Amino acid sequence: MKTGSDQPDRGALLLMAVTVVLWSFSWIVMKSLTSLIGPFDLVMARYVIAFVVLFFVALVTRNRLKFTAFWLTLGVAVFQTVAFQCLSQLALMSGGAGHVVMLAYTMPFWLVLFAWFILGERPSRGHLIGFVFAGMGLVAIIEPWKGLGSLTGSLLALAGGMSWGLGAALSKLIFKRDRPDVLSLAVWQMLLGAVLTWPLTQLFPQPPVVWGAPLFWGLAYMGVLASAVGWWLWLSVVKRVSASVAGMSSLGVPALAVIFAWLILGERATAWELSGIVLIMAGLVTVTFAGMKRA
Repeated sequence: MKTGSDQPDRGALLLMAVTVVLWSFSWIVMKSLTSLIGPFDLVMARYVIAFVVLFFVALVTRNRLKFTAFWLTLGVAVFQTVAFQCLSQLALMSGGAGHVVMLAYTMPFWLVLFAWFILGERPSRGHLIGFVFAGMGLVAIIEPWKGLGSLTGSLLALAGGMSWGLGAALSKLIFKRDRPDVLSLAVWQMLLGAVLTWPLTQLFPQPPVVWGAPLFWGLAYMGVLASAVGWWLWLSVVKRVSASVAGMSSLGVPALAVIFAWLILGERATAWELSGIVLIMAGLVTVTFAGMKRA
């Protein structure tokens, strides 16, 4: 990886690796919770929990929760924090976790496009090569020649990926213009995420909540690890590296999610899925070394 000054950043690479693991497993958890709680109720609940956790951390560390760049921060909340999660959760209601996560993680492709137009970050030749590898890997895992299942679910997942890409580009713009504290931005994102999702829980009827230990532990993971820790780490990565590198690196999430589904849920990966994972990993390695070579 490289920083904005074209210096390799092994710290950001480590943060991204932890984020990839947390978010990969979260797709397994989200799929398991679809029968226990409504999609919008789940999104709102995880953000409420994440806000409480991060707010407590801010109090303990005496971090000033300064709200900067109001409209940009709101834009990130609308597209990256709310739209991405709500659309993805809706897609999981009608589609398998593997296909949904792959379609949602077309995000890096949208992010490269948005970063080019919004941030002026023209991808390097190495990034483009990694982009091709990753794109081939996604196609191999999705196997569109077999059909994408529910058209509605597929479109929802793709729309979620596009929303996340736009939100990530706006996040990068905030860091370039205002240099906000990462923890402060994460706290406000979790609060805005909960507030903006609440109207959806009222407008669209949600199924009854099935209370019990599975829901408790699932919400604990989604609220504390996937949301509070995961989004904090993600924003830290976005701050430290270019948008294209951050987006491409996140492609490790769907690859690892397929492996988790294989090991935990017994979803045996096909030869195409395995080849897709290899291609995605090749793309990640290419992007990483492209940044180090430029430096």
